[in-house]
Amino acid sequence: MITSPSVLSEMQGKERERGDFKQLKRAYGFEEVAIVPGQVTMNPKDAEIGLTIGDREFDLPILAASMDGVVDPEFAGLYTQKGGLATLNLEGVHGRYPNPEEMLRQVIDASAEKVTSVLQEIYSAPLKEQYMVNSIENMKKRGAIVAVSITPANTMQFVDAIVDGGADYFVCASTVTTARYISKDSSGLNIEDLVKRVPIPVIIGNTVSYGSTLELMEAGVSGVLVGVGPGAACTSREVLGIGVPQVTATIDTAAARDEYYRRTGRYVPIITDGGIRSGGDLSKALVSGADGVMLGSIFAATEEAPGKGYHWGMATPHPDLPRGTRIRVGVRGSLEQILNGPTDKTDGTENLVGALKTAMGMCGAQSIQDFQQAELILAPAIKTEGKQLQISGSV
Repeated sequence: MITSPSVLSEMQGKERERGDFKQLKRAYGFEEVAIVPGQVTMNPKDAEIGLTIGDREFDLPILAASMDGVVDPEFAGLYTQKGGLATLNLEGVHGRYPNPEEMLRQVIDASAEKVTSVLQEIYSAPLKEQYMVNSIENMKKRGAIVAVSITPANTMQFVDAIVDGGADYFVCASTVTTARYISKDSSGLNIEDLVKRVPIPVIIGNTVSYGSTLELMEAGVSGVLVGVGPGAACTSREVLGIGVPQVTATIDTAAARDEYYRRTGRYVPIITDGGIRSGGDLSKALVSGADGVMLGSIFAATEEAPGKGYHWGMATPHPDLPRGTRIRVGVRGSLEQILNGPTDKTDGTENLVGALKTAMGMCGAQSIQDFQQAELILAPAIKTEGKQLQISGSV
């Protein structure tokens, strides 16, 4: 068929319009970037790595994730002693059962073929206010600074009991949380009203974009969790196709934090949540702009973790659309080894604090805010350049 010049021109114009409709932005994950050493180096022992959330400053910029295989009241107490903040999932077994240890054992013992259905059955039990309060009391008995997590859908039903029960931090988290919510069935959670209602710091997650982060900060939150789908046990990216690699997500949300601080003088920390496998990833998250990170699978592999070497996410037991899987991480060492060493591991999964302080020393960064100013470059070959003998297993 022969097409006239005028018709061809019109078709090409429409093609250009269609082609201009979506402009793809290149996004980057931890494995694609590297930190450039500074012009000045510093003794790593002098590095200051504290994280302030609300009125409290923590010695560690590392939060333990609110997953049942990672945090229970005993782990929370131990982690408080180490100088960090651990968050307990009150929509997990600790908010549904008087005997959460027995439920955890069922998950751990389940076969790979049946574990998802076992999780769905266990997590179908109703949430009980009394069990939530009991869990908070158990955390306090063990000396923990009490941070507890619940999803936006159940926040207004339980938040008053959680606050009255003595929680120090309220974490409202889901796969994606925004300040605005549209629904024909319900009004949704108003973040600004929640912050005004709750007399303790509110940490909100998860988000990955500049605009949504800025709106959450404008609503008055005290911290923002960043990351959609990067966790080791999460399959949201496969199931939903949604997510942004963590380096880009952290850079964009940190830009919103800086703009909000410029406007208001109030500093709201960015906490990169998920996808961190080593001390190198932790350092890259902070150089990307994070003030702290949240870890799940790394802590699930500690001797003190309740999952006994197994790890699963909060969306794994969803009754209609599971977005996760139970994974075996094994038991690698004690919580002290993971945080501070000593270690004989060469993969960066232990002595995270030592790795972070060493990286800060190589960049001449005395504080995390100094470290955020270090140069970050694209370096897809950073883990393979000159490493052929390691890759082939000849050493």
